[in-house]
Parts: sequence; C-alpha cells; structure tokens
Amino acid sequence: MGKVCYAHSDNTSKVLSESAFQKSKDSTLYNLYNKADSLFKVKKFTTSLKFALKVIDASKQVPDLQLVSNTNYLIGKIWYASRAYEKAIVYFQKSVAGHSKVLKENNFSNEHLERHPINDDLNILNGNLQIGDSYQRLFELFIENKGKDSIKKIYREKALFFYDKILQSNSLSNDVSLLKSKAHNNISGIYMRDSVYLKAEEYLLKSLEIKKRLGDKYLLASGYNALSNIYFFEREYEASKKALSLGLKSIENIKSRKADEIRASLLLNMAYCMYKLKDYLAYDYQEKSWELYDKLKDRENQQKIADIYADRNFDRGLQEGIFQQEIKRQKAQRTFWISGIGGLIVILSLLYALNYYKLRQKNLGLKLSQTKLLQNQSIEKIKSESQIRILNATIDGKETERKQIAETLHDSVSALLSSANLHLQAVKPQFKGKTPLEIDKTQKIIIEASEKVRDLSHTLVSSVLLKFGLDFSIKDMADKYSNSQIEFKTNLANLRRYDQGFEIKFYNIIQEFINNILKHSKAERATINLNEVQGKLSLKITDNGIGFDKTKTTVKEGLGLNQIDARIQIMKGEFTIDSSVNIGTTIKVILPILEKKKINLVGKVQ
Repeated sequence: MGKVCYAHSDNTSKVLSESAFQKSKDSTLYNLYNKADSLFKVKKFTTSLKFALKVIDASKQVPDLQLVSNTNYLIGKIWYASRAYEKAIVYFQKSVAGHSKVLKENNFSNEHLERHPINDDLNILNGNLQIGDSYQRLFELFIENKGKDSIKKIYREKALFFYDKILQSNSLSNDVSLLKSKAHNNISGIYMRDSVYLKAEEYLLKSLEIKKRLGDKYLLASGYNALSNIYFFEREYEASKKALSLGLKSIENIKSRKADEIRASLLLNMAYCMYKLKDYLAYDYQEKSWELYDKLKDRENQQKIADIYADRNFDRGLQEGIFQQEIKRQKAQRTFWISGIGGLIVILSLLYALNYYKLRQKNLGLKLSQTKLLQNQSIEKIKSESQIRILNATIDGKETERKQIAETLHDSVSALLSSANLHLQAVKPQFKGKTPLEIDKTQKIIIEASEKVRDLSHTLVSSVLLKFGLDFSIKDMADKYSNSQIEFKTNLANLRRYDQGFEIKFYNIIQEFINNILKHSKAERATINLNEVQGKLSLKITDNGIGFDKTKTTVKEGLGLNQIDARIQIMKGEFTIDSSVNIGTTIKVILPILEKKKINLVGKVQ
C-alpha cells in the first residue's frame, strides 16, 4: 500500500510578511535576498546559499531584523531541501525568534499584541511547522536506520510539540487553517509510524475537514489517499476502498500533471485494496495506474533523453571530425615531404651522378632513413592519440554508468527497500503474540541492504558534488579522508558551478591524487589549492611525505596515473609532478573550464 506522507510549507511569498520588509525593497540587501530566493526556486541551492549568507553578513553592518528573519527562513529551506535537517532546524528557529522580536519591539503596541497574539502570527506558525516537519524527518530516518530509541523518542516528542503550537492558534484565517491541516496530517503520520491507527485516523479526519472547507481538491484527494492507508493497515479494506473512491472523485474532472500523479497513486492503492478483497477488477485498476505512471515518466524523460543524445552525437561527431582532419593533414604532410625529398634526390642524382656516385648513395640512404623515421613518428602519434581517445571514452562511459547506477539505487531501490520495511513494521502489531523470528530477520536484512545501497550510491558518485559543486564536495572529501595519521586542508577561491560532466571529471582527478597520497606518500599533512584564473581551473596539491627520486622513477606510470594523464591531455590541460626524497610531492594541473550549458525559457540548450 502507499507510503506514509506528511506535508511542509514552501509558499514563502504568501507566508512571509512584507510590511517592514518593503521599506528596504530598493536596497542592495533586498536585491541580494531576491536573487537568493529566485535561485532556490529553480533548485540552484549552492548559489542561493552563498547569496543568502551574504545578506546575513551584510546585515551585521546595517541591521534589518525583518530581512534577517526572512533570510534565515530561506537558509533553513535550503538545508531542508538538501536533507540536512538539523541545520535546517537551527535556521528555522532563528527565523521564528526574529519574527517574534519584530512583533514585540518594532511594529506593535502592547494593546495590539493583546488583540493579536504573537502565537497567531502566520510567519511564526509557519516556522513552527517547518521545525516540526524537520524533527519528523529525523524521526523517520532513525526508524529506517534502527537508531537509538531514546534519540528517536526525543525527535518524535519535539515534532509533536511544535505541531501543537500551531493547533493552539485561535486564528480562523484560511492561511492558518491550511497550516493546521498540515499539522494534523503530519501528526497522523507519526501515529501511523507507531501503529496507533485510531489516533492516526482521528487527526487525519480533522485534516480532511479543514481541506473540505478550503476547497482545495488536490489536498483533499491526497488526504483521502492517506486515510485509505490507515484503513488498509487495519485490514478494513472496504473502508479503504471507499476513501480511495472519494479521492478519485474529488479530482475526476481535473486535467493536469499534478492531478495525474495523485490519480496514479490512488489507482494503484485501489488495485491493491481490491486484490485483498479478491475482486478481479483489481488488475484493471493496476493497468490504469501503470499507464498513468508511464505517461508521467515519459513526459519527464523525453526531453532529457533528447538532450543526452544530442550532446552525445555532437561530441562524437566533433571528435571523429577532428580525428579524420588530423589523418588527412598528416597524410598530406607525408606526401609533401616524400615528394620534396624525392625531387631533391633526382636533381642531385642528375648533377652529381658521374663524379659523386658514392656520395649520392650515402645521401639517398640518409634521406630514406629520415623519411622512415618521420613515418614511424607519425604512426606512433596516431596510435598514441587513438589510445588516449579510447581511454577517455572508456572513462566517460564508466562515469556516466556510475552516475546512472547511483541515481537508480538512490531513487528506486532505496525507496523500495524503505517501503518493504514499512510494510513489515505495519504487520507486526497484527500478531497476537510474539512476532515470528522470520519477520525480524527479514527487517534486519532489508535495513542492512538499504544501508549498503545508500553507501554504494554515495561511493559511485558524490551526492555533495551533484548538489553543491566542487567547492563543497572537495571540502567534504578533505574532511572524510582526514584522520589521526594525516590531515587534509583546502584553500579554494573563486569557484562556481560548471558543466556537470566537467565537475565529475575534475572531482575524479583530485580523488585519484588523494588516493595516491594515502597509499604511497606516508604524509602527515596535505593541502588542496584550487582557484579559477582567466577561464581556467588551477589545481595544486602538496604533501610533506617521503617523496621519490624523479631520476629513478617513471612518475606517471609508477604511480598509476596513466588514465588521469590521458584525461588531462584530451581536456587540453597541463599536468606536472615535482618531488624530492624526504621532502614531499607537488602536483599541478591546469584545465580550461567547460561552462554549464544555459537553458532558455522553452527548455532548449543554448
């Protein structure tokens, strides 16, 4: 049956008060905030975070409590979207505290506060919902990962505490009513996790009452879907089927992607419910659900596939064209030299045949040797370039495959394992005695598999790199590899987001160098210096390890860096290694930047 869902608020423009904020709407700080908010809405979290932090820093010089409160709320949403829930809670709490202070000190008299309590303020209620939601996310993660019961209980109680603050509000506005509906819905999810189905049903029905009054058909359909889950876990399949029918009816005349997504989920749950009732029509509902899911997936993937193949065909055609042009140039060059040398030999033969026969023979042999040498050099050059291109294509293929596998593991397999574990957890209370040993063992196996899938997906491709770019991922790499035996420091400047394939290649190059330091250098300290200078990324990695004698070692072969050397050559970069025994090693790489492709309003790559 469907997974437990809970809601959070992301309607910032509607929730955040504009009264004091509008006073500075023409200021530089307000423009910075607008940029940060716009970047967040298009999921450019790294750049959004940088602009938001600039607002916070600048506000220390020009205090604006309303602006700081709004910015802290935005930073909380950025960390929430990045699944860093503990950091998100810190900034949401700062936002709530800031809004409370604004209401008390700046804009309202004591008489006004008596008639309009702070606890009814929409900004504060919304912040409390976000805090409760973040604690609930941590509570869910601890259940999935078998965390300590004491910590899990703390997260659960904190989530309920902040949801209760919303429910205590006396405001009757639609905005506050919507927040109360979401709080009821989320509390129901907590009781579902605890298998306390009567409580879960009680709170979800309260949420549905508010949604009916507000008239939002999307929310209403999702609410009925959640209610059907509760009835399903209680084995009340007829009641579950009825709730699903009401959900389908509430959106039957709506045609939109969002409606199709909700409708597909309702149909799939209806199929499973009817299967439990041994109704053969279950398969018809299942087929309808799959058709909708396929339709939604096709819409999402069509543009992506078209872009991928267009880029791939362009790159392959470009490389092939360069390769063929190089062969033609070299062939013309060889023909020119052979013709020129042959003509010179003929002239020399005619002029000096009688008197310098022996000298002509020697000269002819020398010229032929030179021609053979040039031919051999040209052939070796072609072989070398071909090997580099083959090696580069192999590495590109591996990186693409690793990224696809990591995304599949994270988005599909991990979700399926979590859903299987949830079903097993829901089944336990249905046994009127000791839970069968096989179920406990199965849960442990699923949890272990989930952990290994998550670890494997992060090993294949760094999630920090994909979300935040080289800046944050290199710091994360340095922190991960530092220990009591070696410390990695970073010095990064002027970095921004680049083409994702370029970022992955550059990250893998740095990771290979770090692996060599860990394996061979015996160093205690290493520093990663990276900055952007005039359209190029300049990398310098130094360590204080044992080093090596360059006169006795073929550096790039000895340290297994052939693939990196080939990658840097094909990217038209520069690569040098300098080392001395007992002094350490310095690695330098300079690569031309591959910019991130811009996308216009109709979704075409420019």
